[in-house]
Amino acid sequence: MDHMSKSKMPIDPYTPRARPSTQKKKLTLSAKEYTKITGTIASVRRNRVSREDLHEGADISARSPRESRFKGQNEPSFIAETSFVRAPLNSRVSSVNVASKFKGKAKQTQSLDRMPLEIQEALLLEDLLDLVERILPLGTYYTAISSFVELRSHLDFGLVNHALCAAIREMLKDYQTLLSQLEHAFNTSPDFSLQKLWFYIHPTIHTLSLIYQLVLELGTADDSPNESDDSSISSDAEDEAKNEALGFDGAKLKAVLSELDKGDVTGGSGIAVKGGEVITIIYERMQNMSGDPTANTLYGTLLRSAGRPYVAMLRVWITTGRLDDPYEELLVKESKFIDRGILAMDYTDEYWERRYTLRDGSTLGSSKRQQTGVPPPRAVSGRLPGGACVPPLLEGWKHKILLAGKYLNVIRECGIDIPHGQDRTLDDLSMDNEKFYDFLEDAYSHANRTLLQLLLRDQQLIPRLRSLKRYFFLSQSSFLTHFLDLSASELRKPSKMVSTAKLQNLLDLALNTDANGEDMLYREDVKVTLADSGLYDFLLKVVSVSGVIGGEDGENEDTPGHEKHKKGKEKEKENKKDMSGNDTLALDYAVKFPLSLVISRKTILRYQLLFRFLLHLKNVEQSLASMWIEQKTTPWRKLVPEHPEFERWRLRVCLLRARMLSFVQQILAFTTFEVLEPNWRALEIKLEKVTTVDQLLRDHVDFLDTCLKECMLTSSKLLKVMYVFFNVSECLFTSE
Repeated sequence: MDHMSKSKMPIDPYTPRARPSTQKKKLTLSAKEYTKITGTIASVRRNRVSREDLHEGADISARSPRESRFKGQNEPSFIAETSFVRAPLNSRVSSVNVASKFKGKAKQTQSLDRMPLEIQEALLLEDLLDLVERILPLGTYYTAISSFVELRSHLDFGLVNHALCAAIREMLKDYQTLLSQLEHAFNTSPDFSLQKLWFYIHPTIHTLSLIYQLVLELGTADDSPNESDDSSISSDAEDEAKNEALGFDGAKLKAVLSELDKGDVTGGSGIAVKGGEVITIIYERMQNMSGDPTANTLYGTLLRSAGRPYVAMLRVWITTGRLDDPYEELLVKESKFIDRGILAMDYTDEYWERRYTLRDGSTLGSSKRQQTGVPPPRAVSGRLPGGACVPPLLEGWKHKILLAGKYLNVIRECGIDIPHGQDRTLDDLSMDNEKFYDFLEDAYSHANRTLLQLLLRDQQLIPRLRSLKRYFFLSQSSFLTHFLDLSASELRKPSKMVSTAKLQNLLDLALNTDANGEDMLYREDVKVTLADSGLYDFLLKVVSVSGVIGGEDGENEDTPGHEKHKKGKEKEKENKKDMSGNDTLALDYAVKFPLSLVISRKTILRYQLLFRFLLHLKNVEQSLASMWIEQKTTPWRKLVPEHPEFERWRLRVCLLRARMLSFVQQILAFTTFEVLEPNWRALEIKLEKVTTVDQLLRDHVDFLDTCLKECMLTSSKLLKVMYVFFNVSECLFTSE
C-alpha cells in the first residue's frame, strides 16, 4: 500500500484521539482487568480460527450483516466482530468506563465478554462515529473549494484570481488521484478498513481545511456585517453546533456556495475581491498561521502562484513605463483623460501628479491620503478593496514602483525607445524572494538616472533656468530698459486698448539689439502677455483662498463665499478699466515636453509674479526719479518770501519724495541682492547634487516659494501695506 501514501504534504501517521469524558483520569487498567481483557481477546481469536477452518472455501463476503449478527449471538461476545478486533486497542479504552460503573465484587468479576450485546454495539458505534465525523468534512471542503474555483475563474475577477484558482485546481487533482487509489484499494484489498482510510486521508483533510478557510475568507470578504448578523440570528444554535463539528460552518459556507447561483462579481461594495486584496488575504493568513508548517508551506505556494501575474504586471510597468492592467488589479492607476495636451494650460501640475497615481491615494510628500477617487474600505475587514489594497510586502516600495514607471513613461512620450532585455533568470521572481526587491531597486535607479540625464544633458535644463533668471528676475536686464522706452506710449494706454502683437515686436527688437553671448539663448521663447488683474489684487486673492489659484475653491453657488467671490469679480472688472498697460504687463516662457514637467505653468506663474513685482518697483522708482527732475524746475525752486508756509510745504514734499525713492530703492536692492541671488546660488548647488527627478521638481518649486515668501508676497498684511504705499507714490509723484 505504499503507493497510496501519495498526498500533497504527508506527515506522520495520526492515531485517533480518545473521546473526552468526565472520567478521563480513571482510564488506567489494573493488572487483573488487563489479564481478563487479554484472555478474552485470545479466546475470541481461537474461536475465529476454528470457525474459519470449518467453513474453508465458503464465500464469507456474501453473508449479510444480519446473518453474521444472528450467528454471533451463540458466541460469547460481540467482540468477535472482525471490524472491532481490527480496531486499535486505544479506540476501545472507553469501554472500561462501563465496567467501572459496577461496584464491589461485580466490578472485579465483570469482563468485556460478559457485557450485554447492546452495550458493546453502542461502544463500537460511538468509536466509529468519532472516526466518521472526522472524515465527513472532506466532502464539505471539496464542494466549497470546487464552487469557489468555478466562480472565481470568471473573466471579471482578474488575473490574480485566475492564477489562484489554477493553483488550487492542481491541488484538487492530487486529491482526486488519492481518491482513485483509495477506491482501488477498497475494491481489491480485503484488509482495507476505516482505520486505513483515515490513515491515508488525514493529511489531505488538513490541507483541504486550510484551503477551505482561505476560500471562506475570500468569499465573504465583501459581505456587509448586517448580512452575517441576520443569518446568525435566523439559524438554530443546535444546527450551528452540528455544522461546525462537521465543517459546514453555517452562513459562511452558504455565502460561498450561493455566489455561484447569484453570479455576483462585484459584491456589495461594487469592487470584486481581486488583485492586491487577494494577495493581502493570503499573506495575512500565512502570517497568522506561521506556527503550522503545513499551512506555511501551502499558503506560501498559493502566494507565489497568485502573485505571479501581479509581479509580471509590475515588471512591465517598471521596465517599460507601460501600464498593462486590464482588470484594475495593480496598485498604480492611470487617468487617461489627462494627457500632454493639458501642459499648455496646467497650473497645478496635474499631468505629473495625477496622470499616474497610487490607488490607495497616498503621496510621497504627504502622509495623508488623497480621498479623490479612492474607494471606501471594506465594512468588515477595513481593507481597501481590489487593486487599492497594496500587498503588505510592497507597502514600503509602492512609491518607488510608481515613480519608476512614471519616469520611463515620460521618456516614452518623448519618442525615445526604451531597451529592455528579457532576462530569463527573472521569470520566476516572487514577492517572497529577495531578488525581486533587488530588481525593483535596480529598475527604479535606472529609470531615475535615465530621465535625469535626459533633462539635464539632452534638454539643457540648467541653461534654461538661467535664461529664466535673466529675463524674469531682471538679471543683466538692459533689454528691459530699451523695451520700456520703446513701448512707453503703448503701455500708458488702458489695458484693453494695448496691442499685444505690437508689444511682442518691440520686445523682439529689444532682445535682438542688446543680445550677446548667453543672451542669445532661448530669446525666441520669451513672450509678452497681459494679466487679467492687478498684481496685488491677484496675490491677495491667492492668499485669501489658501493658495488656490484663479479662485477655484470649489464653493457652492449658494454659499456666502461664492457671493463674495462674485462681488470680487465685478469689482475686478471695474478696476480693470482703470488699469494701464504698465499694471498688467508680464512675460511668458514657452517650453516643450519633457522640460514642461520642470518649467510648468505652475512654476511659470511664480516667475511671472516675481517679475511683475520687480517691474512695479522699477516703475515706481522711475516715477519718483522723474519727479525729482520736475522739482528742479523754476516753479519749485523760486523763492516766495511772502508765503513761508508754502516754502515749508515744498520742502516737505521734496523730502518725502527723496525718502520714498530711497525706500523703493532699498526694497529693490533687498529683493534682488538679498533674496533672489542667494536663493539662486543655493538652487544651483542643489541641482549639482540632485539624485532623483522628484527631488529636482521639489527643489525648483521650493526655490520659487522661498523667493515669494522672502519678497513679502505671501503675507496679506504686508501686501496691503505695499499696495497702499505704491498707489500713494504713483498718485502723488507722477510727472504726467
